[in-house]
Amino acid sequence: MTPAAIVSKLWNYCHVLRDDGMSYGDYVEQLTYLLFLKMADERTRPPWNQPSAVPAGFDWPNLLKRDGDELFDHYRHTLEELGKQKGLLGLIFNKSQNKFQDPAKLRRLIVDLIQNENWSVMSADVKGDAYEGLLEKNAQDTKSGAGQYFTPRPLIQAIVDAVAPRPGETVCDPACGTGGFLLAAHDYVVHHNPNLTKAEKVALKDGTFKGWELVQSTARLCAMNFMLHGIGAGNGSDKLPLAVTDSLAADPGDRFDLVLTNPPFGKKSSTTIIGEGGKVTRETDTVERDDFWATTSNKQLNFVQHVKTLLKQNGRAAVVVPDNVLFEGGAGETVRRKLLHECDVHTLLRLPTGLFYAQGVKANVLFFDKKPASETPWTKKLWIYDLRTNLHFTLKTNPLKRSDLDEFVACYNTTSRHNRKPTWSEETPDGHWRAYTFDELTARDKASLDLFWLRDESLEDSDNLPEPGILAAEIVEDLEAALEQFREIAEDLGEEEVAT
Repeated sequence: MTPAAIVSKLWNYCHVLRDDGMSYGDYVEQLTYLLFLKMADERTRPPWNQPSAVPAGFDWPNLLKRDGDELFDHYRHTLEELGKQKGLLGLIFNKSQNKFQDPAKLRRLIVDLIQNENWSVMSADVKGDAYEGLLEKNAQDTKSGAGQYFTPRPLIQAIVDAVAPRPGETVCDPACGTGGFLLAAHDYVVHHNPNLTKAEKVALKDGTFKGWELVQSTARLCAMNFMLHGIGAGNGSDKLPLAVTDSLAADPGDRFDLVLTNPPFGKKSSTTIIGEGGKVTRETDTVERDDFWATTSNKQLNFVQHVKTLLKQNGRAAVVVPDNVLFEGGAGETVRRKLLHECDVHTLLRLPTGLFYAQGVKANVLFFDKKPASETPWTKKLWIYDLRTNLHFTLKTNPLKRSDLDEFVACYNTTSRHNRKPTWSEETPDGHWRAYTFDELTARDKASLDLFWLRDESLEDSDNLPEPGILAAEIVEDLEAALEQFREIAEDLGEEEVAT
C-alpha cells in the first residue's frame, strides 16, 4: 500500500471515533500504542526472530484474542504496565490512557485495520510517510493546538537542502516536536549518499541524531516517528535519540555539527504561584546561564543563545525565529550584536504569513555558523531572501510547496556560499535576494535585522490585492500577533503591580 492509501484507511476510521468524542490527537496517540505492539510482535517472528521488548502477557496476541469488556480491561492494564517500563517502552507508554468509549470500536481498530497489515515488511519510507501524514492531519485540527509542534514539511525540506547535512555529521534539534527536522536530515543524507558503507549506515541510524522535547505526548509521537523511520533503538538497544526535558534548563555538554530547530512560539515563560489567603502572583521564568550573553525571559532569544552553545566550532545552525527577535531592544539587541560578532550570521529567510498551524506569528529562518574567538567580527555580509512581500499563502487554498522555495535554495548556493549573486539591484528593484554588510547592520537602531526593500504592490494598486480569503487570513494573523503582544504587555504590567 502507498503511504497515502494507508493514511486514508486509518484516517477514515477516525471519523467513526469522532462520534465517540475522541479527538484527532487522541486517535493518533491510541494508534501509536497499538502499532508499537503489533510491530513488536512482528519482530519476534521470522525472518527477524528478535526477543520481544514487551513483557509477557501484555503483548499483541493477548490483545487480539480478547473482546468486549475483557478487551477493555486488558488494554487498560497493558497501558499501565508498559508505562512503568524503562527505555523506549516507558517513553512511548508513559502516562498512557485508554481513550476509547466503545470496546467494539477498539476491537475493530485492532482486528480490521492494524492486524491486516504487516508493518515490519513495509519500507521505512512508506511507514514513516504514512505516520507523517497522520501527524500533519492532526496538526491541521487547529482546535487541538497540535499545530504548534508541527513545522510545514516543504519549509523543513528547503532548510535541510540549503544546509546539506553530510555523512558523519551530528544533527540536533533542541525543540524537536514530532521530529520533522531530524527525519528530513536523515533522508537527505540517505538520498544524496547512495553508497554508504554498512558502518556508516549504522552510525547514521544510531549515532547521528539527538532531539529534546518538553511535552510528553509530543515526545511519544516523535519516538514513534523515529522508530517507524528506523532511527535509533538499533542493534537491539532500547534507547532513542530523544530526551523528554526542558532543553533550556542547562547546557547538556554535547556539541553538534548541525542544529536545526523551530522553537515554540510564545515569548515569555512564567509560573503562577498561589500564596497565603489564595493570593495569586506570577513569577517570570528567567533563564540564567553562564554560557548565555543575556539573561531574559524571552524564550526565543534564549533558544538562539542555546543553539549557539550546542554548536561545535564551525558548526552550522538554522533557527526559525519570530520577527521580534530581529528588532527587539534590551536583551534582543545584546544577543544580535554578540551573534553578529562571534558567529557568521550569513543568511536570513523572511517567511510569509499563512504557513504555520499556530497562527499569529510572523517568522523568519536565521542561518549562522559558530566561529572561534576573534577580535574582529565574523559576520561580513548578511544575505536576506524576502519570501514575504507580495507573496500570499494559506494552509488550505494555497499551501506552501517546496517549489516555492526553489529560488531561495538556489540563491543560498550551498556548494559555493561565498560566490552568491544578488537578484536585487537598482536596475532590478523587484529582486528578492540582497546583502547587507556588518557595518550597515550594526549602524541600524538596536542593530535591527528587520529589513525590507521590496515595494508592497497591494499598498499602491488595489488591482493587486490578494484574493479575499487570503486577505482575511492575513488580517486574522496580524490581529492574532497584535493580541499576543498586548497579552504580554498586560502580563508584564500585572507582574509589576504584584511586585509593588
